[in-house]
Amino acid sequence: MRTVLGIALALLLGIGVTAAWAEDLTGKIQSVDTTERVFVLDDGTKVWVAEGVPMDTLKEGASVKASYEERDGKKIATSIEVAE
Repeated sequence: MRTVLGIALALLLGIGVTAAWAEDLTGKIQSVDTTERVFVLDDGTKVWVAEGVPMDTLKEGASVKASYEERDGKKIATSIEVAE
């Protein structure tokens, strides 16, 4: 019984840590909606921008690199770099 509980706990901790890792994406911005705090890349990927992350440099046609986390099935950008 202890072995089963130990394995279950290890799996839960592993899933929690994996979910917290940020991933990166790059692309060209197709559209920006500052009201909804979301931008869409030219491949159709929707990226929501976390509170506290500035959106003032996001413009249609700009190349962008963003680090994001998956939350509730959405890509939430935690940092954004716009190429000039």
